Amino acid sequence: MRELQAAGGTPLSGDEHVGKDAEPSAGGAGSPAGRAGHPAGRRRVAVLLAVAVTVLALDIASKTVVVATLSDRAPVRLLWGFLHLTESRNPGAAFSIGTSMTVVFSAIAVGVIVYILRTSRRIRNLPWAVTLGLLLGGATGNLMDRLFRYPGPFRGYVVDWIQVPHFPIFNLADSSIVCGGVLAVLLAIRGVSIEGPSGPGPHGQPPGASAGTAGETGRDSADTSYRPGGGVA
Repeated sequence: MRELQAAGGTPLSGDEHVGKDAEPSAGGAGSPAGRAGHPAGRRRVAVLLAVAVTVLALDIASKTVVVATLSDRAPVRLLWGFLHLTESRNPGAAFSIGTSMTVVFSAIAVGVIVYILRTSRRIRNLPWAVTLGLLLGGATGNLMDRLFRYPGPFRGYVVDWIQVPHFPIFNLADSSIVCGGVLAVLLAIRGVSIEGPSGPGPHGQPPGASAGTAGETGRDSADTSYRPGGGVA
């Protein structure tokens, strides 16, 4: 039987198949390249960018309206005096913190934006995509003020305009940063991974293993099974 198999070019064992299947794929689903190109990963990045662009657009539009309509006038009282709309220029961070460190906070904002954009390549989880989108949009909104408003690049004053009792004046970008920070803490406490759920895949394979790999493994097992009549198939 072995002579017949050798003459027909059939391998005498499944080692050759196993060896080929054991070779790692550079673009496999479990690799960084596979995660970055995964359809779910691309959708999550799209969600992140959509949230960030929405926050940035609303922040820029609201500040433009505030500067045009509320400059040099008394605050507008709403909700029976609970909410005041007023224009204020803030050289510091969110909620008027660190007013003498404008350049430092500008550099920190740039670092945060770069970090979020680099991290976005690994996103496979929707809540994390929304969270990072809120942080990215808020950080970019306030950075735009620091870059393009008086008195100059990286020293510009941020426009704040929302005031409630016993709380510093803030803007939509500040609110977005706070909401994103709270969501990030909650997700971290719950142990939610930015790369999505983990665990063994079908047939005991690592997470992200494709169905095609499982099928090939099953076929290789069948090729090396014992057939009635003797010999190895």
